[in-house]
Amino acid sequence: MRIVLLYILIIYCFTFGILSREIGGLSYGLFIEVFLILIWIGILIKTPKEHWKSLNSDLIYLFLFWLVISILEVANPGASVMGWLQEIRSAALYPILIISVGFLILRENKNLDTFLVIIIAASVLASINGVKQLVIGPSRGEQMFLDSGGAITHMLWGRLRVFSFYSDAGQFGASQAHIGLIALILSLGNFKKWKKIVLMICSLLMLYGMLISGTRGALFALVIGAFVAIVLTKKFKVLIVGGLFAFAFLFFLKFTYIGNSNYQIYRLRSALNPDDPSLNVRFKTQQELKSYMESRPFGGGLGVIGAFGVQYNQDKYLSTVQPDSYFVKIWAMYGVVGLTIWLGIMLYILGKACGIAWNLQDESLKLKIIALTAGYAGILFSSYGNEVINTMPSSIVVYLSWVLIFSSPELQKKEKSEILN
Repeated sequence: MRIVLLYILIIYCFTFGILSREIGGLSYGLFIEVFLILIWIGILIKTPKEHWKSLNSDLIYLFLFWLVISILEVANPGASVMGWLQEIRSAALYPILIISVGFLILRENKNLDTFLVIIIAASVLASINGVKQLVIGPSRGEQMFLDSGGAITHMLWGRLRVFSFYSDAGQFGASQAHIGLIALILSLGNFKKWKKIVLMICSLLMLYGMLISGTRGALFALVIGAFVAIVLTKKFKVLIVGGLFAFAFLFFLKFTYIGNSNYQIYRLRSALNPDDPSLNVRFKTQQELKSYMESRPFGGGLGVIGAFGVQYNQDKYLSTVQPDSYFVKIWAMYGVVGLTIWLGIMLYILGKACGIAWNLQDESLKLKIIALTAGYAGILFSSYGNEVINTMPSSIVVYLSWVLIFSSPELQKKEKSEILN
């Protein structure tokens, strides 16, 4: 029952935007906590004592440390307690709770395969809804979202930036690139031919979803993730061919005007333009923020910037700043001290994940772990341009990916799964 609830939670994190927009009336994000409580009740009742040893992981200790730092931020005089209470959920509580659940429940190869199938299927469903938004038009709830202010960022020059079920086009585009890359890497594996074809089709559909989102930062999720995957294969021919393909793709975007009549290609191409007005506005904001933050090494407090800043801290300067980047948001809330710690944690996880993937001997498992590691690398770097890694569904996918990567040396000793083989 615990594992079923976890799978339902993953699907819910992809789709609760439907309920929020089409039904409304409730804070549907709170149901994530409801699911987590139910899962934890099941864990406390049924988990054998020996399984609790899996929590003896550096991943757990790192996020317990981050939780302690986040709790101490309540004493920061720069933000209200209500803003802190709202922000700490996604900033520190979700990571430690979901990671712990993952270690206690996702213990078999079939769990890894089922996780991959769920996130790919849910992303394809989001892609299809995104294509529907573009071709047929938004639903009633989606149109209400646009009419109530969403059009400011999602209708550019009369063109819709597709957002599907998600909170915004930035999250949709990055998630599509993230999981589209995972599906693409898996399609190159030594699986049955029909599975490879299905994975390739899913990947192409998601990459199209990335394109129609108009999210330029998603390009870096794709490029960085692909680079990590190519290196981790340890195959010289793949490294050369993949590198040339990536170089040709970036050359096409940077130095040609082919496809500029297509708005989505034009929008993606602007990500490589250093003179892009939107990019320069972000740089200017960061420069102004730098002066303000120099006297605040521990930041302005959780919930002082972004949506909760506007809601609970309207009297604070940071509430008037658009963070855009999650790196900037962490910097504003936790200060340079917190940003350094957070970046250290993220890069440590990435480095260890790469090391684990590099040393795995089981080729089938290795490919799956490379896919998850590459996906995480892409999401981490794309979070410099958007709030991605802290937003559902990307956050739950990343947290459980970490668990499965760190658990993979043990998984290769266990019974194989036929779901993705």
